[in-house]
Amino acid sequence: MIQKVSRALTSRYKNAALRVKASVSFVNDLKNFRQHVSEQPDFPINGYFPFILEKYEGSGQLCHHYFNQDLLMAQRIFQNNPERHVDIGSRVDGFVAHVASYRAIEVLDIRPLERIITNIVFRQADLMQLPEELINYTDSISSLHVIEHFGLGRYGDPIDVNGHLKALDNIYRILKPGGKFYLSVPVGKQGVMFNAHRIFAVNYLVQLLEKHYEIDNFYLIDDTDTLRYGLNPRSPEAAQSFGCGYGCGLFELTKY
Repeated sequence: MIQKVSRALTSRYKNAALRVKASVSFVNDLKNFRQHVSEQPDFPINGYFPFILEKYEGSGQLCHHYFNQDLLMAQRIFQNNPERHVDIGSRVDGFVAHVASYRAIEVLDIRPLERIITNIVFRQADLMQLPEELINYTDSISSLHVIEHFGLGRYGDPIDVNGHLKALDNIYRILKPGGKFYLSVPVGKQGVMFNAHRIFAVNYLVQLLEKHYEIDNFYLIDDTDTLRYGLNPRSPEAAQSFGCGYGCGLFELTKY
């Protein structure tokens, strides 16, 4: 067990050599700057706050999966214009902020949100213990890159191997008949990367979702971070999760 955890950590932080290189570069830059600081007395060195990796990155770094999914799904909600939109646990600084730029959005999350933000109505709640007043509550709901975490304890939630199923059941109960559900999760070889997330096979998701929803649209962010449209989630390629190791499947669904 310890060896497995060690290998996982080594893989997670495999850019150690780059960090060493970047640290040496920082020290050299600091020495150079200090040699010339007397030439600009208005700005003495008051301390050190090192950013060491940005010089090796491209311009406009986009967060893996999130940029494409947040922009796409916010656009779809704008186009569908529901009476009320509720979100379950999606990124406040991404998708939620996009939607809040043009309409009100209600957010449920097990974690607290301390700030008051225009157009965001926040409620701290555990989706595994659904309040009665939220049943048949809304005509539009989203949960982007969230369901895969339920029951793994990563965010303070209780351990539950069926956490993803319970979350989906309660989202179904929150949504009114005919309402829209916007869902995204990691797709690829099905399993758990404890305690980070689950990865779902596309055909598993289709079999699970089509019991309760019409699949209106399916999108895929593949392993190259390319957003792909017009894919058939019931195709032979879907049975292989479109060849993804760690992609992102996005569903636009209508509740029966």
